[in-house]
Amino acid sequence: MLCLGHSGRFHFITSFQELTMADLAFVATTVAIFALVGLIAKGVAKL
Repeated sequence: MLCLGHSGRFHFITSFQELTMADLAFVATTVAIFALVGLIAKGVAKL
């Protein structure tokens, strides 16, 4: 019984870490896209 509880807690921590990594990946991708759009806008403005 204790092993199941510990396993469940470990599974929760693993799921939380996966969710956090997914969130970080999403934020990093979004920032990269905005930076790319900004660079393109600067390039177009120079034309």
